[in-house]
Amino acid sequence: MSVAEGLADVKAIYSKRFNDAGLERRDRVWRVLCQNFFNRYFKAEGSVLDLACGYGEFINNVDVLNKHAVDMNPDAARHLLPNVDFKVTPAGDLGHLQTGSIDRVFTSNFLEHLPNKAACDDVLKEVLRVLRPGGRFVILGPNIRYAFKQYWDFYDHYLPLSHRSLAEGLAMNGFDVTEVIDRFLPFTMAGKQPTSEALIKLYLRARPVWKIVGKQFLVTAQKPSTFHP
Repeated sequence: MSVAEGLADVKAIYSKRFNDAGLERRDRVWRVLCQNFFNRYFKAEGSVLDLACGYGEFINNVDVLNKHAVDMNPDAARHLLPNVDFKVTPAGDLGHLQTGSIDRVFTSNFLEHLPNKAACDDVLKEVLRVLRPGGRFVILGPNIRYAFKQYWDFYDHYLPLSHRSLAEGLAMNGFDVTEVIDRFLPFTMAGKQPTSEALIKLYLRARPVWKIVGKQFLVTAQKPSTFHP
């Protein structure tokens, strides 16, 4: 398969999947998530990179001055706001960004699409490179420990990760793990789950409910302030 054919497949898969889930609905959910939870992880006057940004639900809504995004789907560019610097590139190749130039890196539901742990290591090493010393990597994704039944319902899921295996992989690649939430958000926004602003705010405040409903981990890791390659 050629690169062009591969990109066409990516466009087709995600166009159907995310349109089925409702792009406006997803954007509304992420607006509430950023305003009421995720913004605390980021520096308003700093910089953020969104790895595998999809259709921009996170990067369009997070309160950060300097925004960067990458994705293999060129169709993503149509959905990003003008203040987002976007590049079509694999997450393991961030050569367009200088070493130590980014305050925060974020990714949601991406690492499970990598073919193997060697590819994941490549991504983690590249993220470590572009982060400033003391910069943080914020990772949201399905937790195979709790989502093992639904995990393989997606044809493009390859790499199963739990909160523990991801934390170990981050440490092995030079990060200091700073927070591990094993059960955070539900597995998916697809389907008929209610997504009103009031309900999302209530969910974010009701941490005991996370232990029942949550099937995605939230893991954050820091580039050591004394890091030397």
